[in-house]
Amino acid sequence: MAPVCGRPFVDWVVRFLAKQGVHDVVLSTGYLGNKIETYFLEQPVQGVQVRCASEAEPMGTAGGFLNAVQRFGTDGQNLPWLVVNGDSLAVTPLQAMEACLERPGVEAVILGLRVEDASRYGTLTVGEDGSLLRFAEKQPGGGIVNAGVYLFGSQALQGFPQKRPLSFETEVFPVLVEKIRVQVVTVEASFLDIGTPASLVQAESFIAAHQSFFEL
Repeated sequence: MAPVCGRPFVDWVVRFLAKQGVHDVVLSTGYLGNKIETYFLEQPVQGVQVRCASEAEPMGTAGGFLNAVQRFGTDGQNLPWLVVNGDSLAVTPLQAMEACLERPGVEAVILGLRVEDASRYGTLTVGEDGSLLRFAEKQPGGGIVNAGVYLFGSQALQGFPQKRPLSFETEVFPVLVEKIRVQVVTVEASFLDIGTPASLVQAESFIAAHQSFFEL
């Protein structure tokens, strides 16, 4: 809910999703999650249904996602689930991820960002065919980093470990790559993570520079 250009940052995330054709959004919320729910009830984003799946206790990134699936599942329609972080944005069209998931044998897709300095983020080790091999530790130099954007087919969810809390990076994907084909779509795109005071300061100029991704 950090204010950026007159709106909470998560509002910009929802607007980005709306621009990408996503019209049903579930927010996994924890501490003071009622404030987020109230905000979107009072100031809805045009064309988007926003619902909140609250966590009684911290469930981890993947645990919160599964809680949202259980609360607001797709009634057996086998629709894919797009997962993004509420405190970061990679401004790039997401249609390539959808097209990748439609390939035979692909059941999950990760958005990878090619960067010149990967020292702040863990990197992705990708095979020649674009499949995910493993998550690597933070390291200096260039590489492909995890943008925190995932697309899961309905079958992929069955491979998630049955535990809470549950992390995508350290517990889910290491298991999934042994069971299913996880593909990486690699792009070069502007990226912002507001998780540090220094990066939060950059948020105003970042949103202003990429208005075309948010205009509805």
